[in-house]
Formats: sequence, C-alpha cells, structure tokens
Amino acid sequence: MGRVSRRTFTVASAVALTAPLATGDSVARPGTGITPGPPGRRSAPAELRGMWLTTVLNRDWPSRAGLTPDRQRAELVAHLDTAVRRGLNTVVFQVRPAADALWPSAYEPWSQYLTGVQGRDPGWDPLGTAVAEAHARGLELHAWFNPYRIATHTDPGRLAAHHPARTHPDWVVRYGGKMYYNPGLPAVRAFVQDAMLDAVRRYAVDAVHWDDYFYPYPVAGQTFDDDAAYAAHGAGFPDRAAWRRDNIDALVREMAARVRQVRPGTRFGISPFGVWRNAASDPQGSDTRAGVQTYDDLHADTRKWVREGWIDYICPQIYWNVGFAAADYAKLVPWWAAVTRGTGVRLYVGEALYKVGDPAQPAAWRDPAELSRHLTLARRYPEVRGHVFFSAKGVGSDPLGAMTRVVSDHYRQPATPVR
Repeated sequence: MGRVSRRTFTVASAVALTAPLATGDSVARPGTGITPGPPGRRSAPAELRGMWLTTVLNRDWPSRAGLTPDRQRAELVAHLDTAVRRGLNTVVFQVRPAADALWPSAYEPWSQYLTGVQGRDPGWDPLGTAVAEAHARGLELHAWFNPYRIATHTDPGRLAAHHPARTHPDWVVRYGGKMYYNPGLPAVRAFVQDAMLDAVRRYAVDAVHWDDYFYPYPVAGQTFDDDAAYAAHGAGFPDRAAWRRDNIDALVREMAARVRQVRPGTRFGISPFGVWRNAASDPQGSDTRAGVQTYDDLHADTRKWVREGWIDYICPQIYWNVGFAAADYAKLVPWWAAVTRGTGVRLYVGEALYKVGDPAQPAAWRDPAELSRHLTLARRYPEVRGHVFFSAKGVGSDPLGAMTRVVSDHYRQPATPVR
C-alpha cells in the first residue's frame, strides 16, 4: 500500500500470489486556483480519486536521500500538482514507513529516507508542508503509517541511538531478514498507537491510513518467534492464530476509538491485501485461489473490521487483472461490495498502476485500457466509492498512457471525496 509495504517492492506473484519481497472526506478547499478536470464542467458525483505517495526506500519521494530541503519540498509539491493534473482529489502520504517519522515526532527518529541518516533533522517539516500544500490545492491528505515494521534489516546497531527498538530490545522480533515490533505485547500496541497519534494531534490530516502489514507475510522455512509473548498473554485462546488475530483486532479497534477522540472528523482507513479468505477455506470467502489470505497468514480479519464498523473505509488492494484465474478483479470487486453493503464503511479499490507495461506481468497489463476497464466494471457496484492508484511515480510517468486513459474515460469532471 509503498509497501516496505508490498507496494514498494513487488506484489504477489502472478500465480502463487505469495508475499512481497518487501513495501479516507471533505469538500475541496480554496487554494491555488488549480482545478481538476476541464473548466466549466459540473462536478461528478462524489468519489475518492487517490494515489499512494511512497517514501520507503525513496520509491516515489524524495527521489533520493540527502537532497536539500528546497529540493525535497519542490519534489513533494510537484507530486501534489501531478495529482491535481490527473483529476485526483486525495494523496495517501507515507509518513511512518519504518518505525520512524516524516515530522518532528516526540516518539521516534526522523526517517533515514530524508537525509540518509536515521534521526538527522532534515531542516523542515514534510508532513506539515504536505498537509498545507495539499489542502491549498483542494486535495485531501491521508497520513499513511506502518504500525509494526522497524527496519528492512536485522541490525539494531544501524538504528538511531535512542530508537525505541534499541531501548526496548524485548519488543523486537527478527523475521525474514527484517525487524518488527511484536504485536503480541500490550506495551507495543500502546506505543505504536501513541507514535501515530502524535501526528494526528499535530496536523489536520483528513484520514489515518494503514496498508497490508500486520503480522508479516510468511517466509518459507522461518518462524515468527513470539513464544514468550504467547506464553504470557495467550491464555484463553484456542490456538496461537486466534490470539494473533485478537492482537490485531485490538490494535484496529483501539486506534479507531483514539483517532476519533484525538481529532473528531478524521477518518481511519485500511488498505489490506485483496483476499480475506478463499472460498475453499471459508464459504464466506471469495472465489479465488490466492496463495496468501489475510485472515490466515497476516492474522488480519479484514472482513470483521468492516462488519463491526471499526473503520471508516477499506481499500483492498485488488491488484490483479480482469480474468486472472487465481484472483479475478471481476470477482473480487463484487465480493468486497457485498462485504461493505449496509455497513456504512466506504469501499475504495486499490489499483495496480505499477503493473502496467511490466513484461513480467500477464499480457492484460500491456493493454493501456486495462485500468480503465477496472473503473468501468466497478461502477456497476454502488458500494465502490473510489479508487487509489499505486503509486505516485506511475501517476506522473503514465505508463502506456494508462492514466491518461483513466482520466479521459472517468475523470473529466472534478469530484470531491466521499464523506
């Protein structure tokens, strides 16, 4: 979702749909006079039109670590202007990519993706600037956080000297060549919420956004070592998987309540991997054969969060083409529409712009019209209230003219996001 969110590196393979290698609404505000869509047209019905702006590994922004503050600011504003030019109304900005911060956090160090050195002050406030500049352009700014990822390596010595993972080594689990906070520890759950809410208190963000990283994607031959936490806190659960799901349920439920308390009107949305469970695993699941299921593998009961009304929106990453046998876009959209129907939870669809033109992907992704077909299909389902494209770099570079086609076919009239 920038994912070392899945989006950042790659997404599930075409057949196995296995884990990645490593990777929400107010009326438009007055601003610069830049108006999405051709002038003089009436607005389209309200819908969210968004893009993910990734910072992890400098995938989208900044183009590299160590740029001057003026250069970083200019690149950031250019991405916002691109969103406006493409008729979008929302930017989902990754501000906590790896237990770090793109604002002067009271809890965690400055992100290394700004200066190249974790903890070094970049000399400006990226999140504060992004909120102000987005709102000036009539864009919503959704602050995107990763709750548990600490680093894409396993060496605590490479973290800033006062990083919480160094002062609390018992919070850390090494798995798959990376470090994570242990979701099974109540102290961790409280801390990561506090760290994220620090930004919500400081800035008028329109939404808090999480992507698909809860418990990590499975790595063959490796075990996520939470034995001690399970022994201490797992009593009363039928098995470890049920306890892990409860840990993530608690994180979602508590964060939802705290966001509403800290900044009423700010929404809370989650963008999970697109398959909750296959029908072969659960009759309530989708007609898919995905190699990853969020309920079983990430211990994230995404369907429950919608049905319980804990979140304000869900944006499943339906990153497969129409007709893809293992996970067909045309089957997953109606499945998610049925899940959200009558709940009051908004449904947006995550779109795999990054796959367009990639020779490693199925042939459908070499058709410039594939993404436009997705939006046409989704319009059959009134529950779908918008789309988010991964990611900003592709929105600007427009591979095969696919974004131009989306704008021409669907975004010629401006639209405000959906509240």
